[in-house]
Amino acid sequence: MTKNFLSLAFSAVGVFAQSYDIDSAHSGASFTVKHMMVTNVSGRFSNVQGKVSFDEKNMAKSSIEATVDVATINTNEPKRDGHLKSPDFFDVAKYPTMTFKSSKVYKADGKILVDGMLSLHGVSKPVTLTLEELSPEVMPAPGKIVRGAVAKTKISRKEFGLVWNKTIETGGVVVGDEIAITLEIEATRKPA
Repeated sequence: MTKNFLSLAFSAVGVFAQSYDIDSAHSGASFTVKHMMVTNVSGRFSNVQGKVSFDEKNMAKSSIEATVDVATINTNEPKRDGHLKSPDFFDVAKYPTMTFKSSKVYKADGKILVDGMLSLHGVSKPVTLTLEELSPEVMPAPGKIVRGAVAKTKISRKEFGLVWNKTIETGGVVVGDEIAITLEIEATRKPA
């Protein structure tokens, strides 16, 4: 009886939009930027919170809202992290969070894309996330259903007012403009 009920419950997945809460303990946002034009430096933000609605049959009914605590930035170098939190970069005292709110979820060329507004450092700009991974729903404990996703995009930091830089002697600059962003989300389905 229980097995049949679970089969029916799981076959209903995708019939309508499922609502999820982002699990902050198992989610994060990371970035990569070119350093002195020779290598990449990566960093990570924790304390990602928000909600997701996902409908596999009708992507137009899907949405995501996420908030990232900018003060949690970690590049494994405390001095650099302090500089990144300062008014030269993120100015976390003035702009403690960055947010993303979707406006459209759709399929194109076999991929799921998410258009939305990224607000960072007091500036809001449209961006498109590409969903690179989407797990099936799993049940790690009775009554708990989770799924995961990985989405990526690239932005120009200058477009968000993050313009600090220094010229290096051999030409070029210390910090590149293009930022590669990866969102890794684990979300728990809300009870029906």
